[in-house]
Amino acid sequence: MNGAVEQEFTVQSALGLHARPAGRFVSIAGRFQSEILVARDDEWVSGRSVLSLLSLAAAQGTRLRVRAVGADAAAAVETLGRLLESTSESGEPDAA
Repeated sequence: MNGAVEQEFTVQSALGLHARPAGRFVSIAGRFQSEILVARDDEWVSGRSVLSLLSLAAAQGTRLRVRAVGADAAAAVETLGRLLESTSESGEPDAA
């Protein structure tokens, strides 16, 4: 199945989506086969590019949409969403 999954998340880290968590996001996104895009308002960027993610200037409280298209889209969106909603400054997902 090659469906599309999209969900909105809020950046929780006090420092926002800065270089370290953006790098972590890209690293995790690379584990999935699906195409991954991230949007702030109407600006969509690749979820596989640190510079593209940083261009969204996502401070704490920013709402971002994550869209994945492919066989593992649901898992990709869920995993990457947890990262965005983590309060850890390192970009590591919070312990469940």
